[in-house]
Amino acid sequence: MNFTPIDLAAWPRREVFYYFSRMAPTGYSLTTELDVTALRRTLKETNLKFFPAYLWLVTRRLNQQEEFKLAEQEGVLGTYDVLTPLYAAFHSDTKTFSLMWTPFQEDFSGFYQAYLENQAAYGDNHGILAQPQTPPPPNAYTVSCVPWVTFSHFAVHSYENKPYYFPSVEAGKIFSRDGAQLLPLSITCHHAATDGYHIHRFLEGLQEDMDGFSQFL
Repeated sequence: MNFTPIDLAAWPRREVFYYFSRMAPTGYSLTTELDVTALRRTLKETNLKFFPAYLWLVTRRLNQQEEFKLAEQEGVLGTYDVLTPLYAAFHSDTKTFSLMWTPFQEDFSGFYQAYLENQAAYGDNHGILAQPQTPPPPNAYTVSCVPWVTFSHFAVHSYENKPYYFPSVEAGKIFSRDGAQLLPLSITCHHAATDGYHIHRFLEGLQEDMDGFSQFL
């Protein structure tokens, strides 16, 4: 995990960033539907779990766009070279959840195995952090799922005033329509870091990866 400071004088987004972070702090949420028909078929054929595949696919695509990795470290604005997914582990006994994280790996099989090992080691730990020995890494972004609800809109709002520019991604319950299996997906972003064009690129690429998921196995 490396952090690279931004040369503000040469940064094309400098004025946009200043406007939406200082003059008119603004965030936004967008909810869409992704076709997961091919993805679920591949996962079923290979006996793989949906949730870790979803974590990997979303993180892989976010990591391909610098604007999603924008952060402030000790007052310095820059980008991380990679994001780590920070996700919720649900406890069926207490109906609560704990936060866990699995460092991203380009190799899906390696990430999948690390996810399973995390679940085995920490999945039954209660409290806000399932991995209590360390805090989440500074490059951790929030990605999760509400598998009980099919939604048409979902928004995450932070009530803490701090410079946080990573996106938050939330999936809903998969549903069927016209023979296709669809996944509601919401992404919440800080406007200082991203615009609609960046969301378009992310969603377009994510759908391509879901359709062709077998290439990563």
